[in-house]
Amino acid sequence: MPATASRTFDPPAGPVTGVVDGSVVRALGIPYARADRFAPPEPVPVFAEPFPADTPSPVAPQPVAEFADQLLRPVEGLVADEHCQHLSITAPADVQPDERLPVVVWIHGGSYVIGGGDLPINDARELVTEQRVVFVSVTFRLGVLGFLGDGVTVPANLGLLDLLESLRWVRRNIAAFGGDPDLVTVAGQSAGGDAAAHLMISDGAAGLFRRVVIQSAPLGLSRGRARMNRAMTAAVGTVTPETPLDVLLERQAAATRAAAPHGLAGGMPFGTQYGYAPLPAERDVDAAWRAVARDVDVLIGSASDEAGTYVALVPGLRSLVSSRIVRAVVRWLLVRPLSEVIYGRDVRRFTARHRAAGGRATSYRLLRGATTRPTGAVHMSDLPLLLGGREAWAGSRFLPERDWPEVERRGGAFRAVWAGFARTGRVTAEDDETLTFDRG
Repeated sequence: MPATASRTFDPPAGPVTGVVDGSVVRALGIPYARADRFAPPEPVPVFAEPFPADTPSPVAPQPVAEFADQLLRPVEGLVADEHCQHLSITAPADVQPDERLPVVVWIHGGSYVIGGGDLPINDARELVTEQRVVFVSVTFRLGVLGFLGDGVTVPANLGLLDLLESLRWVRRNIAAFGGDPDLVTVAGQSAGGDAAAHLMISDGAAGLFRRVVIQSAPLGLSRGRARMNRAMTAAVGTVTPETPLDVLLERQAAATRAAAPHGLAGGMPFGTQYGYAPLPAERDVDAAWRAVARDVDVLIGSASDEAGTYVALVPGLRSLVSSRIVRAVVRWLLVRPLSEVIYGRDVRRFTARHRAAGGRATSYRLLRGATTRPTGAVHMSDLPLLLGGREAWAGSRFLPERDWPEVERRGGAFRAVWAGFARTGRVTAEDDETLTFDRG
């Protein structure tokens, strides 16, 4: 990354030296916690010397991302590390230490098994530059290391505990980077949106953020998972801090296979587990969300054709949907119903519950995504509209180069809605070709 200058910040965590990168300043790969394997995270000691924040965060150990590799540009030179609890900050290049800009803490998607906060698709340069916000991308434990455990020999929800620790770090330190610690919005897409929703009801989260944006969260898969989790835990068997990492990833694959017979939930086998710290028991989750409704503003929504992303990955369907007639049939008989069950239905339920409990919630529907193929506004369509990033998206199988001018045309208005919500907790934009809103 071409850096024209360095800049040192002086947060309570200790001095941090970032880099100026054109219109933004970045502080990359800052450790917010450290944890032994299968142990809760702990804060890192204060830096005695300036921390060189010029290297992206490592990703959590993860399997080969065949799904992502088929759709997106390959990412070269990724570094994986079990000690992946790092975050990166992107702020306007002219940010001043005494400024207090809205803060967006970003939780990446990837079904709780793949991804990382500093992958190119999560680069928020355009959001930061256009809307003058401070953007924090977080990397956390995934898969068998972060989201599976029996609660006795291996704790559950370690990745969620990582995210809580990152928010505590942001609360203590973000003012030094020009962010307002009292104006923090937690935002996430897909599994990241699911994590954002569950952070609302996590023990210890009170006061760490003011708003939540829940994008395309598979909330329809979040309940009734206990039996599947037991089968997965049995498939993993006995593991210890000394178990070789490659063996752990093999056990993770075995757990994924064990989840397959458990219906739609088996499509995202790893995830949050109710009844284990920091989450309440499943029978209490609705009451927990109602209890925090007055304290957290919510923007929640999904796309009209979420499940269409996966059509391109099924060889038989991929060839069939080249026909406009067949594409329409697939859309109405398969894509729309699956999108409703996994993503859309719970948007309405979440919104209604939040409002009934006295909270402020706006729901949205993404009508037109980054590309119209194969079936319209599909899963991940919101990401290039929100974050931009031509180099990461354009020319990929997911987003052909020919469609990028449309993304540029509509992306600015999309980013303005999200940033406006981060500032005020309200959405004032009118419905348009991209988004429709229910403000209650």
